[in-house]
Amino acid sequence: MINKREELHNGAVGFIFGFGKKLRKDQTEAEKVLWAQLRGRKLKGLKFRRQHPLGNYIADFYCHELKLVIELDGEIHDSVEAKLNDKIRTQYLIENGFQVLRFKNLELLGEINTVLQKILNAKKY
Repeated sequence: MINKREELHNGAVGFIFGFGKKLRKDQTEAEKVLWAQLRGRKLKGLKFRRQHPLGNYIADFYCHELKLVIELDGEIHDSVEAKLNDKIRTQYLIENGFQVLRFKNLELLGEINTVLQKILNAKKY
């Protein structure tokens, strides 16, 4: 479990940081669209990070103020194995005090305003 008194990324092993950096360079179209809406505190002054390490996982987007993880799921997440991995990952994050919102890439690209409203509806811990 993540020690709440430490910085969230302290539990991450070294290669996770490098992988996060690579993911920031190789964004999906959906990630680019959402990041354009979140970066620079554009969404109600909330600070978001992208591809942020949390333990042994990397959150697509993370807001420390809300303890909110946002995951965007493309077609790769449709396999049985990926769904199981996503379920395990989500459970781990919830057990460590994080809220997790998951959106399909197509949902985000087709209904960005609805997705942004769901993010704003997330409650502070």
